Amino acid sequence: MNKNHRYTRRSFLKGSLAGLATISIVPRHVLGGPGQTPPSEVLTKAVIGVGGMGKGHLKSINPTAKLLAVCDVDDAHLQEAVKMGGPEVKGYKDFREVLERKDIDIVHIPTPPHWHALISIAAAKAGKDIWCEKPMTRTIGEGEAVLKAVAEHKRIFRLNTWFRFESGFYGMETTVKPIKKAVQNGLLGWPLKVTLNASTGFDWKFYWVGRTDLIPQPVPAQLDYDFWLGPAPFKPYHPHRVHGTFRGYWDYDGGGLGDMGQHYLDPVQYILGKDNESPTEIEADAPPQDADAVGTWRRIRMKYADGCEIILDGENKETDAAFIAGPEGKLFKGMKSDIANFEAKLAQLPDPEPQVTDFVEAVKTRKKFALNESNGHRSCTLVNLGKIALQTGRVLRFDSKAQRFVNDKDANSYINQPMRAPWKI
Repeated sequence: MNKNHRYTRRSFLKGSLAGLATISIVPRHVLGGPGQTPPSEVLTKAVIGVGGMGKGHLKSINPTAKLLAVCDVDDAHLQEAVKMGGPEVKGYKDFREVLERKDIDIVHIPTPPHWHALISIAAAKAGKDIWCEKPMTRTIGEGEAVLKAVAEHKRIFRLNTWFRFESGFYGMETTVKPIKKAVQNGLLGWPLKVTLNASTGFDWKFYWVGRTDLIPQPVPAQLDYDFWLGPAPFKPYHPHRVHGTFRGYWDYDGGGLGDMGQHYLDPVQYILGKDNESPTEIEADAPPQDADAVGTWRRIRMKYADGCEIILDGENKETDAAFIAGPEGKLFKGMKSDIANFEAKLAQLPDPEPQVTDFVEAVKTRKKFALNESNGHRSCTLVNLGKIALQTGRVLRFDSKAQRFVNDKDANSYINQPMRAPWKI
């Protein structure tokens, strides 16, 4: 491997061994006195990818875990993160060296999505628990591989979106819990139609797209662009491909749908009780898409086998649509309902099943987190189904159980996409 991609193993081990000479063994009761957390109970973490979103993972995301390592292929990002982290934090350019450390419990992965699967799988194999940014993976096949690795190595996995279990659910002015409660107890009837647009509180970053006029530029000295691309096909460097605007290119993400889709769609999947299935019919209304740059789209429709539908109204044309509509009633933005005595009825109904919503608790008890590799893969599949419908430009039929398109070789080619050597699942 090119030494420019990482510190050499020899220098890494030399530094580690040199440090051993200064270590003193201190009794646990001295370090973990009355009212303090014993060191053996303090979880540690590393953050891989410390650009824009990655900076939030340093201290404000999972703050109870002690930060020990940061990693980035952009030296400017790396040095800033080391400085933010403090004297105990070490910087790395190669994520594999981070995973070699035995003193790290949790790996945070706020890299661009084309790296999510590879790093998640490597972290699982290294015995680390995983806190991954959304979207969970760039393709359906990568999601299946992450699911398998996490199960095989018995790791705890969570995605960094939380609206299925806490916080105000965008424009609905409530948490998801009462909406889930109304749906699972049949107040709205069945099947249901969910409409997501700006009128119901969902802004799809409609114009978050790529460019087709990129002229190759010199690679900045601080950026290892080849490593940044990693498994993605080689494309000449342009600043619009990387960092804050990478989402506009299919090789790395999927525009506004890729960026925000799992935030919006995961709670809807939970509300509908669809954590173990996917839509069987997907259709996108959009201009023809460029092979490289993500374009805009007008509308995406996803229909489940039982008739439930999700409408992604990118242009916000359905301004009078309810957030959820069923044969027995509707819920609008702000939890307004056309059901008489809605609040009184809701108070008398059983709550949804409890979930483990504290990641530290999940790690320590080895219980699945509320949004994990399994239901997270299904909600990420909603994003990827929408992307594939945009790219193919036709109605798609999907086998929810097999997670493959029905008699559609072209659509299925998007499920497992080749990676640039030497990277592979």
